[in-house]
Amino acid sequence: MLASEKFIEPRGDDSKSLSLFASLTPHMQALDLFLQEEVERFEPEIQEMVRYCLGSGGKRLRPALVFFAGWRDGRTIPAALVKVAAVIELVHLATLVHDDILDSASVRHGRTTASRKFGSETAVLLGDALFAHAVNLSTDFPGSEVCRLVSRATRRVCAGEIAQTARRGAFDITLTEYFRIIELKTAELFRVSCFLGARLGEYSDEFCEAAGRFGVSLGTGYQIYDDLTDFFGKEEQTGKTLGTDLINGKYTLPVILLLQVLGDEEKAEFCRDVCGNREEKVEKWLARMVESGVHSDVAGTVLEKAREAEQAIEPFENLPPVSNLLWLSDFLKSRTTTMEAMSSRG
Repeated sequence: MLASEKFIEPRGDDSKSLSLFASLTPHMQALDLFLQEEVERFEPEIQEMVRYCLGSGGKRLRPALVFFAGWRDGRTIPAALVKVAAVIELVHLATLVHDDILDSASVRHGRTTASRKFGSETAVLLGDALFAHAVNLSTDFPGSEVCRLVSRATRRVCAGEIAQTARRGAFDITLTEYFRIIELKTAELFRVSCFLGARLGEYSDEFCEAAGRFGVSLGTGYQIYDDLTDFFGKEEQTGKTLGTDLINGKYTLPVILLLQVLGDEEKAEFCRDVCGNREEKVEKWLARMVESGVHSDVAGTVLEKAREAEQAIEPFENLPPVSNLLWLSDFLKSRTTTMEAMSSRG
């Protein structure tokens, strides 16, 4: 699965998060209106399918990054930002449609997946149509930069998914391979969201590049956080059964680090449990992750990536976008620290 959008859901006691995302309400409303109007540009035969997919996109973190990276005063909503946010959201939706086919998923964000509702064969082509429309829409911008960056990002996301699928069930996946996969399949869209937001917000080349680096680091940390929640989150918050990545043979950072600390006998036992889809054994290996310090190491990596993100844009602290972007890294650190403390208490 791609990273869970539950990351950005504000809690009732977090007044700053409520205020921050409330400031995006008019931007998201403009995006919703734009996307609904875009449905009419699809062929009549698939318009209802496209409309269904638009209702399954989660919290729209990537458009939020576009708007925050291009932020000026919050009172105006540049049409260019809305359009590029729509482009990136369509690419993201296409990846979700295809991802659910690969995972044989039946539910996403509480709704039946497109592959379950329309069938896998139709869903493959529906995802392709979403990709194609995103690239077509990106040609509306002057010059070739937006189209070039969006098409490149689309290719890289697909490459990341292919690499992950090819390594599914492989016990010898390396840290280098893992970080490369998440750089492609998650961090790339974060990067292009931040870069194009800053570019269309008419900021300097230097800040655009810095915003892109922020997006890569935040996206990497965000995916590692999501990998950690697959084991230690709360099912009612994540919307999925814990340990599903493990059972499905997706060896993410928690598993890679666990395998490094297990002895030969334990490693063989772990492999037997996973290959045998023994879901009843998941709790045992979760406890082993905490005991061995793997959980703390993974949480520490998330915090490190959040700090990397902050360092990328700190030289531009006087620019309007920076405070909101820095808050997102703070929020990621806060969520990670809270989850680590809860898991340590057991």
